[in-house]
Amino acid sequence: MLTVDPERVRVEEAREAGPVHVGHRMWQQLGLSEVLRAAGLPERACLLSEAMTLNRLVFPLSEHAMCDWIRRTALGDILGAEFSPLSDDALYRNLDWLHPNRERIEAELADREKNLFNLDDTLYLYDLTSTYFEGEAADNAQAKRGYARDKRSDCKQVLIGLVLDREGFPKAHEVFEGNRQDRQTVKQMLESLEKRVGRKAGSTVVVDRGMVPLCGKENLADIRAYGYHYPARRDRAPAGKAGLAGRVRAGGRLGRGDSDPLAA
Repeated sequence: MLTVDPERVRVEEAREAGPVHVGHRMWQQLGLSEVLRAAGLPERACLLSEAMTLNRLVFPLSEHAMCDWIRRTALGDILGAEFSPLSDDALYRNLDWLHPNRERIEAELADREKNLFNLDDTLYLYDLTSTYFEGEAADNAQAKRGYARDKRSDCKQVLIGLVLDREGFPKAHEVFEGNRQDRQTVKQMLESLEKRVGRKAGSTVVVDRGMVPLCGKENLADIRAYGYHYPARRDRAPAGKAGLAGRVRAGGRLGRGDSDPLAA
C-alpha cells in the first residue's frame, strides 16, 4: 500500500497526449508514412510531415509557432523522435521535400480517400482564391501583381486553384501566377485533376462565371474534351426576353431550377 499526499504532488512538463495519439493511430491505419516513403521522402521528412499534419488537425499554427506546439505535446514520445532542437527552418525545408512529390502523394491520397469513404466522382467544384505577400517576394517567380481579391493591389500575390468533390474532399490544387486571369487556369487544372484521379468521363465540372466570358468557349470545349459535363447558361437576358431554355449553352447540362451555376 502506497500513501500519496495530494498536497505534495507536483506536475512538471505536462504534455498533451490524447489528440495527437488519436491522430497518430489514424496516420498509421491509413499507411501515410508508406505513401511518403514510396515518394522518396527520408524518414526524418516523414516524421516531420506527420507532426505538421497533426498540428493542422489538432491546433493549426504557422510553421514559426508550430515548433513550440510540437514540444508541448507527447509527439516526441509517440514517434520516438527528438524535437527539442526543432526549428521553423526545418519545417519550411520539409515542405521542399513534399512539393516536388505532391502529384504522386496526392494521387495516392485521393485513391485511399475514395476507397475509405466510398466517394463518387460525379461532381467536381473548381474555384480560385489568392494570397498576397508583404515585401517584394523577389525569389518567388509566381508572385505578381494582378486582380487583388484582398484589396491589396500594392502587393504581389499568387492565385490558388482548388478542386473539391461533392463531399468537400480536395482532389487537386495548383498555384498560379498572381497576374493570371481566372479563365486562363481551367485547362491546367483539368490536366492536374486527371493526374490525381484519372479521367472520369461523364462527371460534371462546375466553375465560376468569371472563367467563362470572352475565351469561355475554349474553356467549355476543354471541359467537353475531357469527357465532362458542365452546368452553364448564357448571360442573363433582359426581363421579358428569352426564357431559361434559350439561355442554356449547347452541350452543357443545366443546374437545378433557374439558378446561375456559373455565378457562384
